[in-house]
Amino acid sequence: MKLIEELKARGLVEALTDPGIERALETPMTIYCGFDPSARSLQAGNLVSIIVLKRFQQAGHKVIALVGGATGLIGDPSGKSAERNMLTVAQVEENKKGIRENLSRILAFDGPNAATMVDNYDWYKGTSAIEFLRDIAINFRVPQMLAKESVKKRLEASEGALTFTEFSYQILQGNDFLHLYDNYGCQMEVGGADQWGNITAGTDLVHRMRGKTAYGLTFPLLLDSTGKKFGKSEGNALFLNGEMTPVFDWYQYFLRTPDADVIRYLKVFSMRSLEEIAALETEMKAHPEARIPQKALAEEITRLVHGEEGLRKAQEATEALYAKKSSADIAKAENVPSAQVKLEDCVGKPVFAVAAAAGMFKSNGEARRMAQQGGLSLNDAKVDDKRAFGEADVKEGVAVLRSGKKNYFVLKF
Repeated sequence: MKLIEELKARGLVEALTDPGIERALETPMTIYCGFDPSARSLQAGNLVSIIVLKRFQQAGHKVIALVGGATGLIGDPSGKSAERNMLTVAQVEENKKGIRENLSRILAFDGPNAATMVDNYDWYKGTSAIEFLRDIAINFRVPQMLAKESVKKRLEASEGALTFTEFSYQILQGNDFLHLYDNYGCQMEVGGADQWGNITAGTDLVHRMRGKTAYGLTFPLLLDSTGKKFGKSEGNALFLNGEMTPVFDWYQYFLRTPDADVIRYLKVFSMRSLEEIAALETEMKAHPEARIPQKALAEEITRLVHGEEGLRKAQEATEALYAKKSSADIAKAENVPSAQVKLEDCVGKPVFAVAAAAGMFKSNGEARRMAQQGGLSLNDAKVDDKRAFGEADVKEGVAVLRSGKKNYFVLKF
């Protein structure tokens, strides 16, 4: 199966700028994808972009990861309803370091077909306002810029409150493509469906300035079966950084994938063949209670992001909690969310207040509501909002809290 055909079969193609892409990819090509340094770690949603780059790299194409040190200072209006907070140069620089580390775990940055990482701040930092307007912005027409879907949606959502700074984002991203075309021979950009306007700004600019064909490919934004954005867990993003999202939480998120989503996620993220994934789907239909595809997905995606050691720790922690081992075994398990507490700070206080103070919940109110709704447990026994914590609740130096069915938190005394 050709690469584009396989990407389509895996649900990784939303649109192509030119049907000639399939023919052009028959010979090695240089392809890039941009990453916004708005946080010090990429999120689970960014994995789709990284996996697409990985597939191109494995197929023999040269890949470039562009970290937007300059564009990150401006902010992409695509998919946004309001202008985001401006970052400082120092914040962007710190975030770039984290993103470099994230990408290096998944893409090969050494070897005969090594990936390249670039930062567009390097070619914009010395550009004056006059140079920008005269040499770059002059190649863009306002009616075409206003016609971009990302701009139209942003104007509608914010009642016209789109700043010139945000409006100019597509000029910078379009010029990024031209720069990479000139300096790296890059012929193609890939990105999420919300990047279509920015990508076509680049392909149009290359064609206008160099008289050559440049290509773009977008993939669908990944949503779960309820329409919720992929990679969001109880309102919080799942980060690739193990300090920001513990590997246990990462593993558990994928282990809990609903049957309605798991095969689709395997097609997107797994390096297994489509035939292997089809066999897992057959197994799921025959034995849904075994959750075999979920285990395969959780193992593969945890190994991909956190390595064999991270996967081992996540599996050990899962076994300790769900095999109902002793409190001592649970206390030894690594990567289970936990907190060190003092007994005198807990005894006599409502269990929900102890849980909130330890950091299991964002607030006392959230913890109280969970207890009132019957969703909070202490050592496998449900507690209400009046149940007080006692010395007898400490078993072998720990107490195990649970929110809902599967969210554990260990108090270590």
